[in-house]
Amino acid sequence: MRTSKRLARAAMLLAGVTAVAFTAACGGTGTDAASTGGKTVTVYSADGVGGWYKNQFDAFTKQTGIAVNLVEAGSGEVVNRVDKEQSNPQADVVVTLPPFIQKAKKSGLLQPSGVDTAAIPATDKDADGQYVTLANNYLCFIANPSVDAAGLTWEKLLDPQFKGKLQYSTPGQAGDGTAVLVLLQQLRGKQGALDYLAALQANNVGPSSSTGKLQAKVDKGELLIANGDVQMNLTTVKEKGSKFNVFFPAAADGTRSTVSVPYVMGLAKGAPHKDDATKLMSFLLSTDAQSKLGPDAFAISPRTDVKAPADGGPAATLKGINVIAVDWNKVLTDLDADVAAYQKATGS
Repeated sequence: MRTSKRLARAAMLLAGVTAVAFTAACGGTGTDAASTGGKTVTVYSADGVGGWYKNQFDAFTKQTGIAVNLVEAGSGEVVNRVDKEQSNPQADVVVTLPPFIQKAKKSGLLQPSGVDTAAIPATDKDADGQYVTLANNYLCFIANPSVDAAGLTWEKLLDPQFKGKLQYSTPGQAGDGTAVLVLLQQLRGKQGALDYLAALQANNVGPSSSTGKLQAKVDKGELLIANGDVQMNLTTVKEKGSKFNVFFPAAADGTRSTVSVPYVMGLAKGAPHKDDATKLMSFLLSTDAQSKLGPDAFAISPRTDVKAPADGGPAATLKGINVIAVDWNKVLTDLDADVAAYQKATGS
């Protein structure tokens, strides 16, 4: 998910392209394992927090002399790649969205890291110590400026004016697309969600494995409505000057709701550089690194001792929005059947 450029890169990565180093030396020039004495950590991550990664990886390398190689791909693609490489593990750290991090654990692709997560609530970490929330993020939608986003409801999205002008990423492939299905299940029940998405299919352009690439289409007016997530969309508005508006469709009673789609981090099973990987994980979870999530990535720290910026950040965007708690392990258990039911209902 995220931008079309990143989607193309993800496809290349699946074909075995070498990871890109996003570290920097003290003088700001690029560095690699050779220039840091051969020490390196490889991170496989769902894309979207690249700016924050860049700054934190630079600081980590400067402090420890350990280079960081970042490989970005879609949420599901990250886990699939780790799985395919089990006979010759390449990843040290895995960062992806739910329910794919739960899938990674269930598939035996993670191991306990031993990293200190005392400042992170139990609801934001695995009881067995195999994964922990790195950055909180939330499902949202975006609308072209020509549309009055403030007046959009779930029912309004079914209006014929949006025929061929609405698109959302595919459940089961994209983390944000899966979250659309999960949110509707929470609001309408499983059958109600299928009925709604079957009706919405009349307006839907078609499947998309990437949420990020929908942003440019909405910005240009090729689409009027698309799904997204708060962190990605606010970052794109800031960094690229996109003009779309973030919104949350209202229910019949006026309530606007969302679900959390956090970036979750785990230590890969068979990590080639386990000790250095846990050092990086501890660094990324530190108070200092986490305090930069708001200004650098429009994400919210899971740490109880780090406050989210009140103005102009994700906390302000979520004001008045009902965040529904989701049991992602239950989502994973039902995911294959739910995706099959979705495909049947929508004919996709």
